[in-house]
Amino acid sequence: MKARTYATALVALLVVSGCSAGSSATVATGGDSLSIGFTAEPQNFDFTRTDGSAIPQVLLYNVYEGLVKLDASGKIVPLLAKSWKISEDRKTYDFELQQGVRFANGVPFTAADVKFSLERVKTDWKISLKSKMDVVDHVEVVDPAHARVVLTKPSNGWLFDLTGRVGAMFSPSGVADLANTAVGTGPYTIAQRRRGDSIVLKQNSAYWGPKPAYSTVFFKYIKDPTALNNALLSNGIDVISAITAPDSIPQFQSDDRFTVVEGTTNSEVTLAINNARLKDVRVRQALTYAIDRKALLDTAWAGRGTLIGSMVPPTDPWYEDLSGKYPYDPARAKALLAEAGQPNLSLRLRIPNLPYAVSAAQVVASQLDDVGVRVTIEPLDFPAVWLKQVFTDHDYDLSIIQHVEARDITTFGNPKFYWGYDNPKVKALLAQADTGTEDQQVTAMREVARQLNADAAADWLFLFPNVIAAKTKVTGFTENQVSESFDVTGLGKK
Repeated sequence: MKARTYATALVALLVVSGCSAGSSATVATGGDSLSIGFTAEPQNFDFTRTDGSAIPQVLLYNVYEGLVKLDASGKIVPLLAKSWKISEDRKTYDFELQQGVRFANGVPFTAADVKFSLERVKTDWKISLKSKMDVVDHVEVVDPAHARVVLTKPSNGWLFDLTGRVGAMFSPSGVADLANTAVGTGPYTIAQRRRGDSIVLKQNSAYWGPKPAYSTVFFKYIKDPTALNNALLSNGIDVISAITAPDSIPQFQSDDRFTVVEGTTNSEVTLAINNARLKDVRVRQALTYAIDRKALLDTAWAGRGTLIGSMVPPTDPWYEDLSGKYPYDPARAKALLAEAGQPNLSLRLRIPNLPYAVSAAQVVASQLDDVGVRVTIEPLDFPAVWLKQVFTDHDYDLSIIQHVEARDITTFGNPKFYWGYDNPKVKALLAQADTGTEDQQVTAMREVARQLNADAAADWLFLFPNVIAAKTKVTGFTENQVSESFDVTGLGKK
């Protein structure tokens, strides 16, 4: 999920890696530090048991590494695995591992850790994404530098899934307190955390790969979009990871102190519909016809972003534009509600208290009111309260959330996911897509998107743009955000 959204500087040499969130140690800044502003702060450091994108945004690729990763173009490339071979039946993967890799606690990384990490997803992970490892039959340690993974059936999605959080490598000696201590193989370790303020990463001096350009990186959390912009303008931070006030973009574009990078993301801003409560497809279709998504995009995000009409971004191979399937038609919406016997529907719209959701909610509530649907907007603290009450407890009628995980259309195949959507045809198509040929995968996934659209399983409001503003001295940003990670390892400096 998304539930798929997004550093005054502080760092001290005396702070040890993995110090607790309650640390009050002071820190000092240096000339090679980088400060980045974000809006959504992680609850803790344990993405094996805590849903949401805020944790992997900080830790994936920066602190934790996997066998493979996504590069800037979305291609799967080697990381802890320097190479791999796939058997003819597509069920066996042999990974040759990088040499000389150690975890931040000094323990060597070997094939035994691959076995431990991948099998642990099934036994110890609690988040919904753990199902991505269900296809793994077993993992073999051929030798310390050679791990073999055997699947129960061919899977087109499995290697891609390894590029995300479920592919992160752990040491048995580093999982005792994942909520507070992150022990990975990456180029950074956690130096300090101040709740409500910042997370500080410092360079891992024993890192096996190329050293990153910045020795210290501050992830600074600022919920208010105006305050976030002002922090960059006043030298409080060096980068805004994702601009949340679109009207402010021109001021950065016209100021030669800053660079603005614009691209796309995997992040579908979605009007989530609780299908378990709103079971009548006519009601869900009515809600979709009632919303003018172009007007919403203009109001909520100054017209920036992409109308897509599905859970598939243009960077996926099976993308097709379905944004015209439900044209804005209030009369049709009213007719469907009347036909369903719900001409005076009242719904709770429970949203994260983030700028894009608050802006979009005002438009949604107004437009639904025009067709006789009374909407009560309930902002919830994000991530903790929204994740608990909406995502986990499914206590909502409607919500608006940015789903940032790559290829998360597969979540509609899980009836226990917070959508409450259960369609045997979609489950079968997803299974066909995963086990078939590349062409069969594309065909089946397109059919999944069309079926979800026909069922109005959700209303995909728009695809969130990737808009980064930074001081010109910071280089190396990629145009498109294709993974869960805000990967700072490739950033440079003038």
